[in-house]
Amino acid sequence: MASIQYYDVILKPVITEKSMDSMSDKKYTFLVHPEANKLQIKEAVEKMFEGAKVKSVNTMNMDGKKKRRGAIVGKTAKTKKAIVQLTEDSKDIEIFAGL
Repeated sequence: MASIQYYDVILKPVITEKSMDSMSDKKYTFLVHPEANKLQIKEAVEKMFEGAKVKSVNTMNMDGKKKRRGAIVGKTAKTKKAIVQLTEDSKDIEIFAGL
């Protein structure tokens, strides 16, 4: 596969109760490209959101769920989540501001 650019790394934010509670600790959860590593995720967050300085990145691979439609059984796509911890002196990420 071709190299992943920083704007292809972060797909969308994860908005759940748990992720919203962790925002007070400057932890933000994103759905990321399945082949992205921690360094690429850190670089993408710092380039896409001005003033954000990443302290640490935790990633987890989520297997696809088993779904059935009648007798046919299939699986949904695999995904990858990243929890990004910002430093104390960095700015907040604004896409979460109104939520």
